Amino acid sequence: MVKVAVYGASGYVGGELLRILISHSKVEIIKATSKRFSGMPIHKVHPNLRKVCQMSFVETKIENVVNAEVVFTALPHGQSTHVVKTLLDNGLKVIDLSADFRLKDPSSYEKWYGFKHPYPELLEKAVYGLPELHRNEIWRANLVAVPGCMASASILALTPPVRSGMVDRSQIFIDAKIGSSGAGSSPTLEGYHPERYSVIRPYKPAGHRHVAEIMQEVSQAAGEEVTVGFSPHAVNMVRGILVTVYTRPSGKLPSFPELWKCYRQAYNKEPFIRLVRDPTMIHGLPDPKYMMGSNFADIGFEIDVDSNRMILFAAIDNLVKGAAGNAVQSMNIMFNYDEEEGLTFPGLHPA
Repeated sequence: MVKVAVYGASGYVGGELLRILISHSKVEIIKATSKRFSGMPIHKVHPNLRKVCQMSFVETKIENVVNAEVVFTALPHGQSTHVVKTLLDNGLKVIDLSADFRLKDPSSYEKWYGFKHPYPELLEKAVYGLPELHRNEIWRANLVAVPGCMASASILALTPPVRSGMVDRSQIFIDAKIGSSGAGSSPTLEGYHPERYSVIRPYKPAGHRHVAEIMQEVSQAAGEEVTVGFSPHAVNMVRGILVTVYTRPSGKLPSFPELWKCYRQAYNKEPFIRLVRDPTMIHGLPDPKYMMGSNFADIGFEIDVDSNRMILFAAIDNLVKGAAGNAVQSMNIMFNYDEEEGLTFPGLHPA
């Protein structure tokens, strides 16, 4: 039984961490912190946890979590750096869900996040928490940096065909659609119901921060620099991400069996990757509607012979496989637990 704490547990990701960890047979949650709701019962913020969680939030202070063995830090970008350093100095393992340790190049933080990273030495030690790519490194890690949600879906869709050499590495363009929970639980004008409802809103169509992660990881898989265009859209749903990747082949356009074989070889043994392509069904390609609450990533593809392009799809729940689920999956690997422990919920249908 491992003792865990959730540092910053009142947001949507913190709530998902608690929901998953409560059902985990190898975990004891010892503390859940919140600056805003300290002293308040957790179920008053996360109403789905009524009767299954009797805990109250405690103050967001390091001394409240040092008795844990592993701490999930679910703080806003830029706020995790010093906290994570202190936790590591106290001998704890840390799984960080901010962007503060995802990028290996310290100068990237100045470009993409607007701050100079105070601990570049920790960037070298941090492991990018995408088990499908970094399982062996996660197993040995003391610091895991959980990927961004849209980056996770994009990387999972792209890596096998890029690594295999099928893709023209200068012709990759990603269209991402994400639900409102991706913006977090803090009120904003763009999240205000009359402004958010019924939208299909492009935002940050060039220069989005997740590009840095996608290029870092896909380039590493390819063994050379890969250029990626990325444009996200806010859409009228609460949970979920669908990424659609448009790319051209490096040579001859592959056949359906060749592309299917490429993905199958990469993901056949992955417990949370499902290949989805069935033209006979209305849900025959990935759709985030069916991912709600699950740690699965559904991946599919289409081939456009007329325009000589491959179209790749990935659907995930942004709060689970895009955040809390990936984090718990990484914890399972770190402590040599069954990787699926606590994460077998298959999603809902209908939803």
